[in-house]
Amino acid sequence: MRVILASKSPARLQVLRNAGLSPEVMVSGYDESQIVDVMPPRLAARLAEEKGHTVASQVVGDFVLFACDTVLEFEGRAHGKPGSVEAATERWRRMRGHEGLLHTGHYVAVKQGERYTEQTRVRSTVVRFADLTDEEIDAYAATGEPQRVAGGFTIDGLGGAFVTAIEGDPFNVSGISLPLVRQMVIDAGVPWHSLWTSSVAGT
Repeated sequence: MRVILASKSPARLQVLRNAGLSPEVMVSGYDESQIVDVMPPRLAARLAEEKGHTVASQVVGDFVLFACDTVLEFEGRAHGKPGSVEAATERWRRMRGHEGLLHTGHYVAVKQGERYTEQTRVRSTVVRFADLTDEEIDAYAATGEPQRVAGGFTIDGLGGAFVTAIEGDPFNVSGISLPLVRQMVIDAGVPWHSLWTSSVAGT
């Protein structure tokens, strides 16, 4: 069965590879500006769904497909990728010393013969940020990392040093919750370990 990741996120791909999967990457190209929702968890779910639907419609044969979208809820609203040095700098000057709630929408579709199932669920994780100096913020923004990632930070890159605590699933902060997608795959009638590569499974 083909395993497909409908995301260009290197972090999500690495999480799945570390878990024994070898997914094909198919980027949806979905225009995220089409979805507007004042509720950050619902926004993450809807975006994940649309990305998943876009890619699933292009795939022939049996497959398991993962699509995700992550938004940071901070100061009562959703934040995606800052997109520029200036935006990343301004966001970090507000976030430092505070905490945010990271929501990741997960869409899982499974096609086996004529049977097709799909599910969408959201996992949320509290993230606490260090009280960075202006100099640290300027240096971090200059690297280009924060403007390319949802919420403006990573935990598996340079931004990991600026996260002081996490309450909840740490994989969720990397963009895909392994425990959650495992359960979603099982609920669709597919054993999680059946998705492992042959080298992991020992066959």
